[in-house]
Amino acid sequence: MIACTGVTVSLGDKTVLDGIDLAVEKGEWLSIVGPNGAGKTTLLRYFAGLASGAGELSIDGRPAGSLTRRQRAQLVALVPQVPIVPEGARVFEYVMLGRTPHIRPLAMEGPADVAAVKEALERLELEPFIDRVITTLSGGERQRVLIARALAQGSPLVLLDEPTTALDVGHQQQVLELVDRLRRERGLTVVSTMHDLTLAGQYAERLVLLDEGRTVVSGSASEVLTEANLARYYGARVRIIHDSGHPVVLPLREVQG
Repeated sequence: MIACTGVTVSLGDKTVLDGIDLAVEKGEWLSIVGPNGAGKTTLLRYFAGLASGAGELSIDGRPAGSLTRRQRAQLVALVPQVPIVPEGARVFEYVMLGRTPHIRPLAMEGPADVAAVKEALERLELEPFIDRVITTLSGGERQRVLIARALAQGSPLVLLDEPTTALDVGHQQQVLELVDRLRRERGLTVVSTMHDLTLAGQYAERLVLLDEGRTVVSGSASEVLTEANLARYYGARVRIIHDSGHPVVLPLREVQG
């Protein structure tokens, strides 16, 4: 679904991504992990066309450079960690913004656009909130609205930047279970960044570990989330246990005295 070779992105005089090679198959869930400043968010922004750099990128078998902005948005939906929400925006109109790539310039939304929004709101159980101002919603409700906008966009590739940030454990599970169910039902391809390594290993089929803008480890959760890797790249003391084949990361407190 998406593939890149030699991707290098600089911000000012700092190289944020340095020669990234990556391919994600259709229907796959890939999670990008790594310490702060590793380049995770920049890589998602590069995929979405919001960061520029050297290298080659193809989306759904087409060179990204050959796509117009509208065509790219029809293929790729980004759910940012900190979204820009228009002042006073209500749920229905915000989710309708996801249909922008499908509406001709200066045209109004049509019946197909309204139907796509209503379906997204229904799937995420947001019908009771359609007239609510987004800033009045709880964190979990707001996150579902962001995903609803991406779902209404109808793009086969969904990029999630830290989708569980600031959510309690219950809402974290609800959001990730929802994404996984939609991925399986609709054949979506999901690329996410996540700080919670245990959750990343439970939901993603494959992990890529970035450090200082480079891919340092790639593979299954068990191959990536090892005590040695987390000590080397995160500077963390952890114990890894396995539950139903998935690694669980347990931070270890330093023993005093």
